[in-house]
Amino acid sequence: MKHAAAEAVQDSGPQSIEELIRSRYDGLSPSDRKLSDVIVARKKDLVAYSATELAQLAGVSKASAARYFKRLGYQDFNEFRAAARARFSFESPLFNLERVTQAGYKPSGFANHVEADARNLAETVERVSSDDMRKALTLLKKARRLWVAGYRNGYATAFYAHALFSHVKADVVLINEAAGKSADILADLAEGDVLFAVDFRRRTRALPQVVEVARDANASVILLTYAPLSDLAARADVVLACPTQGSAIFDSYVSAMSIVNYLGTELVTDARATSRKRMQRIERIHELLDDLDE
Repeated sequence: MKHAAAEAVQDSGPQSIEELIRSRYDGLSPSDRKLSDVIVARKKDLVAYSATELAQLAGVSKASAARYFKRLGYQDFNEFRAAARARFSFESPLFNLERVTQAGYKPSGFANHVEADARNLAETVERVSSDDMRKALTLLKKARRLWVAGYRNGYATAFYAHALFSHVKADVVLINEAAGKSADILADLAEGDVLFAVDFRRRTRALPQVVEVARDANASVILLTYAPLSDLAARADVVLACPTQGSAIFDSYVSAMSIVNYLGTELVTDARATSRKRMQRIERIHELLDDLDE
């Protein structure tokens, strides 16, 4: 018989193990927290480790590890690893298409689709604390230079963040558009700068590397992510976690866009004098270029 935790992973997608750990993290013992940190940091290769190896990496006993997996709701480590293996199947829209097809999925209507997005927005309010949002705004306001990165599914949100932040600061760099010259551009990243990184599932290998460059340069990192407990989250100064659960096949980024919109609005409002001058100049240039279809 499947335990509740294993069923949750198969029913709700790739976030279940991480969300399960996050929901219980505050109540865990120090040794259990160490093991949780190891599991999250090695989530990509989790199925390759044995319980003993994970215990050794965390510096806890094998017996402690065995009790840990039972406390999470699994019968034993083998059931946990099976659930971890299953979660990777949920990474692709193709799997979701096959899943909903097998389940006899029928279009539920646009209203239900919007309701799913509304639930994500409501959950975002619970996930992102006012303190985290305040920290993020403080870093953005004080930044010498802003850098924005987001690849694949994160690109649209990163592009939007770059567009809004550029209304406030002249020096905002969208790293994605480096045209193969990422190393040349990132060489200018320095202490006092802020990297705004957008992290959604099925990320490329480039994002962790960019974050590593930022940390090496002593720059601050704001992470907008679907995974509040992850290897990238552990290296960020501020983590803004937003749910991306879609209504059927594709992930939803409504919450992420809402967060970026809020940050941009607050930045412009806080620096309204300089923002107005910059925005007025942008509008004058649009008129000179006559590039907008009115």
